[in-house]
Parts: sequence; structure tokens; C-alpha cells
Amino acid sequence: MAIVILPDAQADLLELQDYMLQRWNNELWLAAEDDIFAQLAQVYSGFITGPVVALLADVGITDYRTILTSHHRVLYRQVNGTTFVYAVAGQTQDFQALLLKRLFRR
Repeated sequence: MAIVILPDAQADLLELQDYMLQRWNNELWLAAEDDIFAQLAQVYSGFITGPVVALLADVGITDYRTILTSHHRVLYRQVNGTTFVYAVAGQTQDFQALLLKRLFRR
């Protein structure tokens, strides 16, 4: 059992890091990153469960959920005790546009 950050989510994290470091400082980025991983640890341990993604629930897909951190939204799914992270977006980003882009890219 583990938390798996998928390649697209890894790229998201790197983009967010670049964005935050250009506008703020390393300490703020590290705090945001710590917050993301603390929330994921809470999900993994079962202490929190984010809401189902409404856009997907509308078509009957109810196993993808989101959590919010102080600055970010994380899309994840749990399968057989493993938490898979699919996307990480800044809260000011258009999350639905990111989701649709990911769904139809493949």
C-alpha cells in the first residue's frame, strides 16, 4: 500500500513549484508542498475523504475524489489500499478545464 504520484501529477507539482518560486519564495513553496503531502497522508490513512468529482459523477464515475489544501486541489483515487494522485492544480486554476484536458488527451 502506498501513495503513487502519477507522471501528470508530478509534472503539475513541478509547474506549481516553478510558479510559486517565481512569485514568492522557497519557504512558501515548501510549506505548500508539505501541506499537499500532509493532506495525502490523511487520505491514505483514512482520516479524510474528499468529495467525489461532480463532473465525473454526472456520468457515473464516482471513485475519483478531490482534496483541498491551503493553495491547491488534488485529484486522487484509491484502489486496493493504494492512493493514486492524478492531478494537482492551484486553487486559482480552472480545475474542470484541467480535468477535461487530461481526460481527452489520451
